Amino acid sequence: MAGSSSGFVVGLSAAALAAVAFLTFQAAANVPPDLGERPGGTLAASTSEAPRDDGDPEALPALSGTGERVVYSLGEDRVWLVGVGGKVKRTFRVTPGSVDPPPGIYPVGSRSGSVTGTDGLPVEHVVRFAAVDGVTIGFSAAVPGGTPQPDPTARTGGIRQSRGDGTAMWEFATIGRPVVVVP
Repeated sequence: MAGSSSGFVVGLSAAALAAVAFLTFQAAANVPPDLGERPGGTLAASTSEAPRDDGDPEALPALSGTGERVVYSLGEDRVWLVGVGGKVKRTFRVTPGSVDPPPGIYPVGSRSGSVTGTDGLPVEHVVRFAAVDGVTIGFSAAVPGGTPQPDPTARTGGIRQSRGDGTAMWEFATIGRPVVVVP
């Protein structure tokens, strides 16, 4: 009798985990573009106003938030992984897709170890955080044989990074981690 009830509990647990994973993926694909913004498109009040030192690529942009977070600059095509105490753990250049998220603060909503990107290329370490007009936005690394340059005619939200940077992002940007997008 005990064996059948434990099998039942394992089955229910597996079904619950599958349901949560599916709902997490759906939620990530439907994140409103204005999440984390005030009316008028300004970033929420928890942002830092410190000026940026343009001569230092590790210097964080103004209005890039506080606490542990990922900062993504649309204008610089650069990412900062910011750890405890506001210390930059890593910064690197990225190649954005053709669809950008609006500036704001977004939580990491879902992650995938490896999938096929919206451009048809295999990618790994996918960290999704927003959606714009049905296009999911997230960081990913192309696997060998792929190209970091997106097809300019396709509507893609994949922000490509090197495999090494993708591994660092994957280890840092867990579910719920804030991603601060700045102009």
